[in-house]
Amino acid sequence: MRFRSLIAFTFAAALPAASALADVSGKDIYAKTCSVCHATGIASAPRYGHAGDWSPRLAGGSARLYANALKGTAKGMPPKGGNPAYSDAEIKAAVDHMLAAVKDAAKPATPPKPAAKDAEPKAAAPVAAAPAATPAPAAAPVATVATADALPAGDVNAFNRLLKPVGRRNPPPPEDGIHDPGNDGTHALLPPLTAYAGLPKSFAGNRVNWVEAIGTKKINPRWDRADPAAEPVVMDLNIVREVKGSMPDVVYPHKQHTEWLDCSNCHPAIFIPQKGANAISMASILLGEKCGVCHGKVAFPVSECRLCHSKKKDLARPAQTAAGAAK
Repeated sequence: MRFRSLIAFTFAAALPAASALADVSGKDIYAKTCSVCHATGIASAPRYGHAGDWSPRLAGGSARLYANALKGTAKGMPPKGGNPAYSDAEIKAAVDHMLAAVKDAAKPATPPKPAAKDAEPKAAAPVAAAPAATPAPAAAPVATVATADALPAGDVNAFNRLLKPVGRRNPPPPEDGIHDPGNDGTHALLPPLTAYAGLPKSFAGNRVNWVEAIGTKKINPRWDRADPAAEPVVMDLNIVREVKGSMPDVVYPHKQHTEWLDCSNCHPAIFIPQKGANAISMASILLGEKCGVCHGKVAFPVSECRLCHSKKKDLARPAQTAAGAAK
C-alpha cells in the first residue's frame, strides 16, 4: 500500500475546486476545509465543539472572528482557510457553524432581569427568593466545560492542552472521534489498547515502538496490496543533518522508513533526492511540510525531540582547536 497517495488525496479533498463551491453551507465548508485544523487543534486552532478553546476568543465578538477567518492571523490561520475561492459569506457561514457548536459558552453568566415595577407580586416571599438562587446553577455548566477542555486563559502551560493524558490515549473506536459510534461495525473493531498489548512499548506517540515491532517481527507490513509474497526494497543508509547551536544533529534512518514505506512515498514530492536541495526547519514541519507530512499525524509527534535529534555534537573539539591556535 502506498501511503503517500492517501495523504495527497486527504489534502486535495480539503481544498475543493472553485467550481464546486457554489451554494456550499457553513457545515460543508467546515467539513471540507476548516476541520483540517479545527477538528484536532493543529497550531492551537480552537477545536470544534470545545467551549474551553473558544471562550477567550468569544470576548471579541463574532465580528472579530469573521475578520480572523477572512484575513488570517499571525498565529498560522491562513486567509479563508487557505482557499480564496470561498466567498466572504461562505466563510462567515463556516464561522457561524463552529460558533453554533459552542453557543452556550457565548452566553454570559449574568443575573436575570429584575421584575417590572408594575408587575403584581404573587406569593412575595417564596418568589423573591427564587431569582437570587438562579444565577449560580446557570453559570456552572460553562465553568465545568471550560476547565475540562482547556487550561485557564493566560496559564503558562496552556500550550500543553493538545497533549492527551496517558489515560486518554488510544481510545476505543466508538470514542476516538474518527469512527461513527452509531454504526454497529464500529463496535466490532478491536480496541487499540487490546491490539497493542503484545507490542513493544515506547514513551512517544501512541506508546508503541513500531521500529522494534518490525525488527522483532511482531508486525509484518504488507509491501504489495495484491501480492502477499512481495518483499520490500530496504535501504540501509543514514542521512545526518547538522543543526545550529548545541542541539544534537538530526539522523534520518532510511532503513526503518523503507521497511515500512516505498521510496516513492517521499521522493521527489516531499524530499528532492539531492544534497542541499531540501530546506527543512521546525517551522515547516509544524506547518505539515517535509517531515511534518507524517510526523504529528500518522507517525510519532514532533514533541519527541530526541528521536530525531539523536547525534550528539563534539562540542569539545572546537574549543581545543581554538586553544591550540592561540599558542
